[in-house]
Amino acid sequence: MLDEGQDCDAVVTQPAAVSRALDRAGFAIIATGLKQCLAEDGAESLDTQKMEKLFLSLA
Repeated sequence: MLDEGQDCDAVVTQPAAVSRALDRAGFAIIATGLKQCLAEDGAESLDTQKMEKLFLSLA
């Protein structure tokens, strides 16, 4: 985009948008995994610390 002479605002906006999209995808994957764990194993066997660590690793 820089080689094409695009505006700097547009250049910076593109990586930021990609980053947000990847974050959202990661959160969706974790949420789906949590739902599956709860449905299959029940809340009693869910390792909440492990799930929290995985969730926070996306931040």
